[in-house]
Amino acid sequence: MDENRCLHSLGVAKKMVAIGKSKGLKISDLNDLFTLGIVHDIGYEFGPSNEHQKLGGLVLKENGYRYWQEVYYHGLVQNEYSSLFLDILNQSDMQIDKMGKDVGYEGRLADIKSRYGEGSNVYISCVNLVNFIKERESNTKN
Repeated sequence: MDENRCLHSLGVAKKMVAIGKSKGLKISDLNDLFTLGIVHDIGYEFGPSNEHQKLGGLVLKENGYRYWQEVYYHGLVQNEYSSLFLDILNQSDMQIDKMGKDVGYEGRLADIKSRYGEGSNVYISCVNLVNFIKERESNTKN
């Protein structure tokens, strides 16, 4: 993985732990969250970037990784699979820029828009995901 992807993954891992702490999760869960954050984008090493979630998830599944489904489904608006760890991963991934900095949802979207363009499938899917995350967060608070 290139340096930016490593920085992003480390930032996501740290953000996941912070969210996990705010939810009162136990130390073993925080350790699992950190590891998940580190490996969530491993699929970029195995094929096209638009398939990185599934590729990474399948590689991790083949290697017996417990949270392979979180990797497989991260970054996607879907109702096929859900878990607390997937929610935390998506929240974190959509707030950490390519340099590993916590820039919030709007900063992350601005970063993606500047790199891929407003009309790109990548940007549009990220906007949809952020809206999905915000809706889920709102429903959880009610």
